[in-house]
Amino acid sequence: MGLVIRGGTVVNAGERFEADVKVEGRTITAIGSDLAKGAGDTVIDAAGRFVLPGLIDPHVHMELPFMGTVSADDFETGTASGIAGGTTSIIDFCIPAPGTSLLDGLKMWRERAAKAAADYSFHMAITGWGEKTAEEMRAVVRDHGITSFKVFMAYKGAIMVDDHALYQVMKVAAETGAVVTVHAENGDVVWNLQRELIAKGHTGPEYHPVSRPSAVEGEATERALTMARLHDAAAYIVHMTCSESVRALERAKIAGQRCYGETCPQYLLLDDKVFNAADFGGSTYVMSPPIRARGLGHHEALWSGLSNGMMDSVGTDHCPFTHEQKKMGAKDFTKIPNGAAGIEDRLAILYTHGVAAGKFSLERLVELGATAPARIFGLTKKGTVAVGMDADLVIFNPDAKGVRSAKTHFSKADRSIFEGFEVKGKVERTIVGGRVAFENGKLMAERGAGRFIARKPTHFAREPEVKA
Repeated sequence: MGLVIRGGTVVNAGERFEADVKVEGRTITAIGSDLAKGAGDTVIDAAGRFVLPGLIDPHVHMELPFMGTVSADDFETGTASGIAGGTTSIIDFCIPAPGTSLLDGLKMWRERAAKAAADYSFHMAITGWGEKTAEEMRAVVRDHGITSFKVFMAYKGAIMVDDHALYQVMKVAAETGAVVTVHAENGDVVWNLQRELIAKGHTGPEYHPVSRPSAVEGEATERALTMARLHDAAAYIVHMTCSESVRALERAKIAGQRCYGETCPQYLLLDDKVFNAADFGGSTYVMSPPIRARGLGHHEALWSGLSNGMMDSVGTDHCPFTHEQKKMGAKDFTKIPNGAAGIEDRLAILYTHGVAAGKFSLERLVELGATAPARIFGLTKKGTVAVGMDADLVIFNPDAKGVRSAKTHFSKADRSIFEGFEVKGKVERTIVGGRVAFENGKLMAERGAGRFIARKPTHFAREPEVKA
């Protein structure tokens, strides 16, 4: 028993064409005209619809212990929410506590992720540097198929790394062919600004962006790229929000450095006025780095980077907390759990404000949301509609309209940062591993159906040039 998706327009990065798509088991087995229907096959009429590769979210935090609580979506509800929004694979972050073995942390995250409804992999976070860290990094790549690491240059006193650790991580990553994903903010500066603001009685969520100005993100981005350049390591700057970080990335790329940049929909569309929402509503939008003010060129720099190719991907940093959890910081904005939901909104938001608004093509959206994450992080069977690839597909109706709301999404989050946003286009069906898991508003995701995807290194350090 398989599927035949009939008469749709297949859209990949750089191409679109009308064709049928045949699925057998978990794999795409044929693409062409008038494909034969086998006994027991289900035929899906996709006329007038786009057939997209399932999106990959390279930046999520499911059931993450953080800031005294745990993010609201676990691996089951978070991946299910993603499926409803057209995301069929995620890369989560395994974040061992400082001083904890990377392998012990991985075991814990594998146990949590066993209930995922969609395929998943991990980035391994390095939260400090010890005598065993380098060898454990090598083991994670060699034995466990995790070929990307994460460093936090923020959250001083918790998971922030210093420059010594950052230097060493880049060095080992280059040796192993791994990518280093970087949360780029100057954590020492943020720590001092936070304490100065609290001392003055500035405790509300509106002071969150004040404590993390764009300059500290730009400086940290430049520093991270410098550390990567010293070793020819591949650096991937996550959730970029500002013109300073975009310019740093552009300079590095123009100079020939291997590096990548990611942003998220909230940084493209929202501005810092959201922090003034009544009844502590501004806490919904507290995330780091923060949402930026308009009129300073930040939004324009991000959109430009996505359209001109300098930016590489759009993730979500999906890490929701309920309003009750956010109230942990009711008297001190530094204690508001950082994060928000977004995995279910990404495709609709990018189609509406990117494609329909004329900022970039649907092919470019597919590249940003599926093909590039697959290529950068070694998900070799995902990100493209082609024979032999995983049957993770989205059937998208470009003519439908809708409204984003926490009342209708499948996340456990009780607030939406895109509440009331009108969108164009709609995910009609999501196929995960060859099985219809979402159809016309009905979620049919299976707990535990997701597989861990082991990856191989793809970014080995270049050989030094031989000079005569």
